Amino acid sequence: MGQPLDDALNAARRAVQFDTDKQYKQALYYYGVARQFLSRVSPNSLLAQKAEEYQNRIAAIQQLILTVAEEEERKCKSVNLKETELQRCKFLMSQALDADEAGCKDIAINLYTDAAELGLNAKTSDPEVKAKLTNLIRHAVERAESLKGIKSPQATNNVKLNDIPNLPSVPETSLPSPTISVQSTFVEPEKPTRPQLHRGSSAHLRVTGGNSGYTEEEKRVLLHSSHINNNEFVPFMSVDLTEKFQYAIPFTDKDGLLELAPKQKPDFARWSRPEELFSEPKMVMGNHVDYYSIKQTVVSDCSFVASLAVSAQYEKKFGRRLVTSIIYPKNRKKEPMYNPFGKYMVKLHVNGIPRKVIIDDQLPVSRYNQLLCSYSSNRGELWISLLEKAYMKVMGGYDFPGSNSNIDLHALTGWIPERWAIRPNEPDFNKDSLFDTLLLRLHKGDVLVTVATGELSDADAERTGLVPTHAYAVLDVRNVDGERLLQLKNPWSHLRWRGNYSELDTSHWTPELKQALNYDPDSASQFDNGIFWIDYNSICRYFDVFYLNWNPGLFNYTYCIHQKWNAGMGPVKDAYNIGDNPQFSLEVQPDVSGAIWILLTRHITDIADFRQNQEYITILVYKNDGKRVYYPHDPPPYIDGVRINSPHYLCKIKLGPGSASRYTLVVSQYEKTNTIYYTLRAYGTCVFTLRKMAEPYKYEKEVTDGQWKGITAGGCGNHPETYPNNPRYQLILESPNNNNCLLIILKGPKQYQIGFELITMQLNDPEVSNAFKTKSSGPFRPGFVQLELENVPAGTYDIVPSTFLPGQEGPFFLTCKASCKILLTRVH
Repeated sequence: MGQPLDDALNAARRAVQFDTDKQYKQALYYYGVARQFLSRVSPNSLLAQKAEEYQNRIAAIQQLILTVAEEEERKCKSVNLKETELQRCKFLMSQALDADEAGCKDIAINLYTDAAELGLNAKTSDPEVKAKLTNLIRHAVERAESLKGIKSPQATNNVKLNDIPNLPSVPETSLPSPTISVQSTFVEPEKPTRPQLHRGSSAHLRVTGGNSGYTEEEKRVLLHSSHINNNEFVPFMSVDLTEKFQYAIPFTDKDGLLELAPKQKPDFARWSRPEELFSEPKMVMGNHVDYYSIKQTVVSDCSFVASLAVSAQYEKKFGRRLVTSIIYPKNRKKEPMYNPFGKYMVKLHVNGIPRKVIIDDQLPVSRYNQLLCSYSSNRGELWISLLEKAYMKVMGGYDFPGSNSNIDLHALTGWIPERWAIRPNEPDFNKDSLFDTLLLRLHKGDVLVTVATGELSDADAERTGLVPTHAYAVLDVRNVDGERLLQLKNPWSHLRWRGNYSELDTSHWTPELKQALNYDPDSASQFDNGIFWIDYNSICRYFDVFYLNWNPGLFNYTYCIHQKWNAGMGPVKDAYNIGDNPQFSLEVQPDVSGAIWILLTRHITDIADFRQNQEYITILVYKNDGKRVYYPHDPPPYIDGVRINSPHYLCKIKLGPGSASRYTLVVSQYEKTNTIYYTLRAYGTCVFTLRKMAEPYKYEKEVTDGQWKGITAGGCGNHPETYPNNPRYQLILESPNNNNCLLIILKGPKQYQIGFELITMQLNDPEVSNAFKTKSSGPFRPGFVQLELENVPAGTYDIVPSTFLPGQEGPFFLTCKASCKILLTRVH
């Protein structure tokens, strides 16, 4: 029977020991492991009986856990009915104190008054709660009257606000008005009008590259992208820091309850608020968020939960708020706080800019009184569940189709997303360079990293302990004496890697390695928390892609442009002509060293688009002196972007001695069928200018009924007998000067090589120095050619369109654009 039986015996011993010690969750896990190993052993009646025994014990423990949970729920409800009004009074008092210390007199008075009124209207028979409410009411009234200039009768009793237990101190008199804006916990009597949008960055970098205000076109784009899945998520602005968070009754989201996922529905019992579930709800337990506590349930958002884990680890390791900074309301220490009124605001980076997401605190609960959403193992801690709810609201509900951590981490943090596909057998994949980047940058706090598996066979999944198409948080990267290792966390908080360097591996864990990593496999094997070490070679064998999100603080400058690309602009595919694609000019100082990163973000307004993922987009970069590019490969692109069906695509431009100072950026799609809205955001270590490509042509004429047919299909100039029979058009440039801009475009059947000649017939000024006899569209090309000229003298010209070979019949379109008035007529 061999190894599976030995593993089953080992797991069973641990299960029984945990069961005896009343550590039931650990016992459940190891009973399950023992049963799985027994199923891999040859059939045997005794072993089958043992497997059934373990399954029965699993069911009994689950029932025991349920009974305990129900008892806790009853106790919790009993306590919270007494505490709810007190918690709300304390919340208002806390906001009032913050406003008072900031010198916001009128706001503080309103909040003190609200706290006193709420306390007076509270209905409780508990003497202890009533005493606390009375104390809060007295101090709220005294301070409000003091701010109004009314001398309180109680002032002679030498009672100070400092005497209030567990509340911060406030000054005895009003402070001068501050020069900074009011925090989110302060509430204006009347909500001010939303100010005008201004161009900026979620990264708080210096804005470069032009005007800081948005154009009318950009405002229309951002307005359109604010409507997502029939809800509105407006751009997050400074005025939102005055959002109101307290109400006469618990807040209920006007957009309604979220759609449940199919896996939630069978066990769903009700929507509950935190005070109905926990005796002491908190936003964050302790001084920082804890990535160990994050647990995913039945919602298919492993990439989002992995994103929460790496963000939480960053906060703990570097002491800087990342995901907790986007949750409102906050206290004066900028810490997110539990709101007993049930309203929260979350700032998510969606569709090109930070946006405002409002939610209530109703969470889905099972008939076993367990949360059916991601949650914290720290009982009563809410930040995980509420952040998930806000993101699920944007994404259409808990019935989430799945995402990747590039998308999710960018939404949570605004950090720059980059995708590294793991392709060990392809020459472009630099395995060593990727590991070195992870090792250096992760420890410096420059990047957040997750890694995802692809499709795995059932046999590989069972043998390795890895989940197919699943995201894992990368917590650590180490190189110990040449052993390259990564520490990962499964968002499920259970089910770990079973290969090299797992806690079950007895051959690779040397004493020196254990000491270097401060890791004890024996202790780790006592409980499966989903965290494990794995070697880099196994990562490259079983995993599919790394998702890196870079700290925008690495760059000193940023600029963004929001645009729309109509479905009818240009051909469906970019195989022949990209002249109508959105194009941008990027300019840097000559010979400057550094980097410019270009992030293209496609806006998504319907979850159906996210599910289908049919839009393949990219950025092409040309060294074309910042001029418009018409042919995809002439000149060949300096950076030929890979078209991917992700909302984000990142392009990196390295700068150094001898590099170009002007580039052309072209937005490209694999197959364009729909109008897309997008944001182009540039990050630079040096000053740069990013502009939408100027359109110098004010006038346009088009021939739509042109055709080569019969004798008029004369072929190119290599056929002098038939070439003169080609269609001929007269173009007149009506201009008083001789420095006109001209663009001529010819489109025809893609199966033919086509071209044209521009011939000078008569100039308004025969002595002009920039005259020419003829100009050609260049090499004959399939279906599309163009000629763009500057400093063209005013006068009369003939245009002769042709196919390369005589007798090639078909229609064509001839378009002329110019900076001056033009006339275009058929000659023959």
